[in-house]
Amino acid sequence: MRLRPEIVAMQPYRQGRPAAPQAFKLSSNENPNPPHAAVVAAIAEAATSINRYPDATAAVVRDRLAARHGVTADEIIVGAGSVSILAQLITAAAGRGDEVVYAWRSFEAYPGLVTVAGAMPVPVPLTAESRHDLPAMAAAITDRTRLVIVCTPNNPTGTVVDRDDFERFMSDVPGDVLVLLDEAYAEFVRDPAAVDGDALIGRWPNLVILRTFSKAYGLAGLRVGYAIGESSILDAARATQIPLSVTGTAQAAVLAALDHEADLLEHVAELADRRDALLAALREQGWAVPPSEGNFVWLATGAQTAAIAERFAEAGVIGRAFPPEGIRISIGEPESVPTLLRIAAEVVRTL
Repeated sequence: MRLRPEIVAMQPYRQGRPAAPQAFKLSSNENPNPPHAAVVAAIAEAATSINRYPDATAAVVRDRLAARHGVTADEIIVGAGSVSILAQLITAAAGRGDEVVYAWRSFEAYPGLVTVAGAMPVPVPLTAESRHDLPAMAAAITDRTRLVIVCTPNNPTGTVVDRDDFERFMSDVPGDVLVLLDEAYAEFVRDPAAVDGDALIGRWPNLVILRTFSKAYGLAGLRVGYAIGESSILDAARATQIPLSVTGTAQAAVLAALDHEADLLEHVAELADRRDALLAALREQGWAVPPSEGNFVWLATGAQTAAIAERFAEAGVIGRAFPPEGIRISIGEPESVPTLLRIAAEVVRTL
C-alpha cells in the first residue's frame, strides 16, 4: 500500500496512562469531581433519542455561547473538543509547503496535527522560565507561515502569556497569518496580567480563540469544545469538519452545564486553591516549579523523567511523563496530595 511516509513515521497521540483501581490518575488533566446531577439528567434524557442524528450545527449551543461572548452565532463553531476544531483550522489554513509556528514544549498534539495537514511544524523553544517566547515566535514567521498557535496556560508547563506581551505580538504578526489562542484552561487562571481571549474578541480579524468544556466543566468524556472568530474563518473550519461529530448528548450536557455554571466554577476554585497550595509545598521541598495557572503542575525532571514517573506510579500517583524533559501532574482528589508530596520529597534530592 502507498501511504504518506510522514504519516507512517508518526507516533499516534498517546493518551494519559490509565490508573489501577487504587491509584490516582493524574495524567490527563481531567476534572476529578463527578459530573453535576443536572448534567447527568440531561444526558439521560437526551439518550432516549440516540436513534436520531444530532443537530449538525449545534445551533442551540452556538446561540447560547454567542450571547455569552457578545458575538453572532456565525462567529461560533462547536466541535468534538477544542483539539478537533484546532485540526479543522490547521487543515483549512495550511497545506504542503506551508508552515505552522507554535511554542515547544506545548500541547503534544500540535506537531501531529500539522503533519497530518501536510504542513511543516515550526517549534519555537520556551524561555528558561518555561514560558512562550513571543518575540522569537514572531521572528519565526516567514512568507510560508499560515498559522501560529499560542497556548495559555501552556500545557504542560502551566505558564500564561502576559496580556500586554500578547498584544505586542499580535501587532507584529502579519494580518494574513491566522493566530489561534488556545485557552483550554482559561477558567483556572487567577493571574490578573494574563491574556484573556474574551477581552480580545473583535480586535483582530486573524485571531481565533479556542475553549473547551472538557476541563472546568467536567465533560471530557463527551468531547465538546468551541471557537470564537471571524465568520469567514470559521466557515472554512466548518468545511473541514467531520459531519455530525458533536453528539446530541454532548450538546444537551453543555446546555445543562451552562445552566449550573456557578456550581461548577466553585469546584474550579477549589482545584485552583489545591494547585496553589501544591505549588507552594513543592517549592518548599526544593522543586523549581514554574507558576501554573492550569489544573496541573510541571516537574522538570530531565534525564530522570522516566524513572521518577515510575516512582510516582509505584506509589499510586499516575502522572504524564515527557522524557527527557519532565512530568506533568494534574490536580486531582485531595487524597492524592499527601502521597504525591511524599514521593516528590524523596526524589527531589536525586535531581
